[in-house]
Amino acid sequence: MKKVAFKTLGCRLNIFETDSIASQFSANNYKIVDFNDVADVYIINTCTVTNQSDHKSRQEIHRSNKKNKDAITVVTGCMATNYKEKLQDKPDIDYVIDNDHKTSVFSIVDAHAKGEITAPDDYQKDLFAYEAAKDTFHTRSFIKIQDGCNQFCTYCIIPKVRGRAVSRPLEKIVDNIKKVVAYGFKEIVLTGVNLGRYEYEGTDFEGLVELILNIPGDFRLRISSIEPDGYSESFFRLFENPKLTPHMHICLQSGSENILRKMRRMYTAEGFKNLINNVRAKYPDFNITTDIIVGFPGETEEEFNETMEFIKDIRFGHVHTFKYSLRKGTRAERFPEHLPDTIKSERSGKIRQAAEKHRLEYRSGFIGKKQNVLIEKTDGDFAYGHGQNYVPVKIRNAGDMHKNNFYLANIVDIEDAGEEPILIAE
Repeated sequence: MKKVAFKTLGCRLNIFETDSIASQFSANNYKIVDFNDVADVYIINTCTVTNQSDHKSRQEIHRSNKKNKDAITVVTGCMATNYKEKLQDKPDIDYVIDNDHKTSVFSIVDAHAKGEITAPDDYQKDLFAYEAAKDTFHTRSFIKIQDGCNQFCTYCIIPKVRGRAVSRPLEKIVDNIKKVVAYGFKEIVLTGVNLGRYEYEGTDFEGLVELILNIPGDFRLRISSIEPDGYSESFFRLFENPKLTPHMHICLQSGSENILRKMRRMYTAEGFKNLINNVRAKYPDFNITTDIIVGFPGETEEEFNETMEFIKDIRFGHVHTFKYSLRKGTRAERFPEHLPDTIKSERSGKIRQAAEKHRLEYRSGFIGKKQNVLIEKTDGDFAYGHGQNYVPVKIRNAGDMHKNNFYLANIVDIEDAGEEPILIAE
């Protein structure tokens, strides 16, 4: 039995694709091992959204080569698309498989193991030919509904490496979800590049979610990262269904109207704020998390402070902060007044400090309330998981609790000793 190891970097879309590919290997008599172990095949599903992503991807490629010099090294994902020719020239990489051909990873590796040498371009391009993943690295099941983007934000390379927006056929999504629910998964996470732009034969994103909520089974539905446009406020009526978890990661990027225009974001900070206020008026505990980019070319101190004030006003449940990273081929590459890294780091630190305060405040508000926790791991007398609001929970006296089961937990305290505050339940 040959051993295969995976490393996934970047977004939840990559996670879905890795899970599906790994499950295909497992179903065909390959043994899945940890990336730190010695393996016959190393598959690195890369990210290229920032310079740091490129650096991490290169590190993982280098690490795989040091473990077993006779192993097959496969590099796929967005970095493989963005730097395809450069990576193909690397003698320590056997196959560079771009996103269009990522569904062929198993076929290429399996052919190699049988003494056949094939090339990714020998296989048909297909962004959605991923099998429902039975054996995965996660408790929850990620479901790809869409790929690509037509937005062309001035800083973003995703349209280049993921292509134009295309939606997965409705029947394939429903079939995928029915299969993973039958496999026993209790949480489904919808993922894509621009979820709100889903459109297939007259069914938009709101219609898709409503249809999924009507699929029978003991599961809950979560929405991964999404833009603040492409759906109306009527979409939020769907959260009255207990299957739909009250959490959305809605990407803001900046609280400055001027910076949003320079980024070519298709919404205003004021519109974003009104959307969030309306949601919270209806669902007070709704968890809104977001992304912020600091140090965009030409960002003034005043514009940065507008973002700081916006964060204080909204009080996000969590903020992912990114320092602007120049991506070659984007419009922002040609913008004047690129800021030094020292300013970006200083502003990033200020955002994180403010965001951490609000995250602690938000989570502390659950003390005395209940969370329906999906158990992700157990450790002695403790069980760990996430509640419906996507807040981490540690349950005491959990000796009879089991992974991949729901438990209604009473939140009694909050622990803030590690990387993030975690709710304590019993």
